[in-house]
Amino acid sequence: MHGDSDGGVTADSPPYFRRAENGFVPTAIARGGWGPSLSGHVVGGLLGWAVERAVDDPQFQPARLTVDLPRPTALQPLEVRARVLQDRRRLRLVEAAVVQEGNTVAQASALFLRRGAQPDGQIWSQPVQMPPLPEVFDAPSLFIRTYGWGAELQNPDPEWAQTFGPKYTWLQETRPLIDDEPMTAFTRAAMAGDITASIANWGTQGLEFINVDYTLTLSRLPDGPHLGLGSLTHYSDDGVATGSAVLVDNRGPIGNCVSVAIAQTGFRPTQESRGAAGADDAATAPRG
Repeated sequence: MHGDSDGGVTADSPPYFRRAENGFVPTAIARGGWGPSLSGHVVGGLLGWAVERAVDDPQFQPARLTVDLPRPTALQPLEVRARVLQDRRRLRLVEAAVVQEGNTVAQASALFLRRGAQPDGQIWSQPVQMPPLPEVFDAPSLFIRTYGWGAELQNPDPEWAQTFGPKYTWLQETRPLIDDEPMTAFTRAAMAGDITASIANWGTQGLEFINVDYTLTLSRLPDGPHLGLGSLTHYSDDGVATGSAVLVDNRGPIGNCVSVAIAQTGFRPTQESRGAAGADDAATAPRG
């Protein structure tokens, strides 16, 4: 299932990866904020791209993606492998891995469900509050606007003074993931899911947890290039954290994201911060 492009990518933007004879070569902009390794959101995007290509029936909806980031993904050539584990009438289960020098450095599991008739009736759900999508913006990838983070992250809202409270962001990825290949709606959602750890775990002292995995669930594919994340929960004890966020597009909520993280100091956001990498990157995280 090769999804259609949802727009948003500009033709003159350099990609995160370039194709090579045996895989892909990351470009310099793929580096993350925790040290000399790839950003978790581009690793997750590449795994999402791989599992989506493994499903050839457009009636199957990508409903869940779990990305494990057990070790840093180096700024070196890599391979991506995917295979279908279960091929049933109403579901497909797919796994994928990022491999460097014969070692698996990141992996994913994805569940695709066959679309069908929507049941009648109404079901209660927690109301979602989200700052409106900015009408006019001129922002680089990735953050269009951030709200309540209490730090000079990319494009903070100057009128949003609250720092001990919910965090929100609107995202638009304007760079291609691979060469000049159009970005699909699912790849865009897979990349946004990695931001969950930052938005759910950001506190009064900034970001003090580094994510080791994230799970994205979708009721439908996003519509258009703009995605929003709103923090929902954070629970942590003895240096282990779990956090969640709601994922929205211009029509409303479309899914949830959950991230598991481990305590780590040293994150120093800049205007070009682009997400998180794996937990074992702690040894090379900038100490400031």
